[in-house]
Amino acid sequence: MDLSNLTGPLRDVPEGQIATIVTHLEMSERPSLPATGSSLHLESWPSPDARDYCALFRSVGEPWLWISRLLMEQDALTAILHDPAVEISIVRDGEQPVGFIELDFRQPGECEIAFFGLIPEQNGKGHGRWLMNQALDRAWRDGVSRVWLHTCTQDSPRALPFYKRCGFRVFRQQTGQMKDPRLTGHLPSTAAPHVPILSRTSR
Repeated sequence: MDLSNLTGPLRDVPEGQIATIVTHLEMSERPSLPATGSSLHLESWPSPDARDYCALFRSVGEPWLWISRLLMEQDALTAILHDPAVEISIVRDGEQPVGFIELDFRQPGECEIAFFGLIPEQNGKGHGRWLMNQALDRAWRDGVSRVWLHTCTQDSPRALPFYKRCGFRVFRQQTGQMKDPRLTGHLPSTAAPHVPILSRTSR
C-alpha cells in the first residue's frame, strides 16, 4: 500500500482501542427489486424481550464486533425495542432464529436500516439479496423519502459493494475509535480475527 500521498501524519491508535472508518449510504427513491428466493423466512418480531434480542444480536454481530446494544442498560434498550416506530423482523431457518432486520422510523420521512444480518453459518449462501429485498420492501412506505444505513471497516469487506449493488450511494464517511470489546470482556478474544488486538498482553 502506497502511503506517500497522505495529506496528514499517521497517528497511532491507543492501546486497547480500535480505529474504524464508518461509511454512510442512502437512497432517495424506491429501487426496482429483482426477483429473489430463499429457503429462509421472515416474520415480525414485535416488542422482543431484551435478553432474547441481545442473544440473537450477539450471534449475528460477534464476527463484526457489534457491541452497541450489548452495552446498553436493559431499560434503555427495551424502550427502543418496544417503540412503535422501530420495527424488528426475525429471520428463521425452519424454527431456528438465524438473523434479523431492524428498521427505525423514528425520524419523520426516513427509515434507517439500523441492523441487518444473518448468523455466520448462513452467510455466503445467497440469502443476502433476498433479505435486503425484504428490508427495502418494508422500509419504503407512504411518507418515506429516504432510506439509509451505515457500515464500517470492522464489517465484512463484501458489505459495502453489496449495499452499492442494492442501490445505495455513499454520502458520508467518518473516522473514530472505540474500546476493544474483546479486551473489556464483552466479546471473546476469538471474535473478528481480521481486526488486530492492540494490547501488550496479546503480543
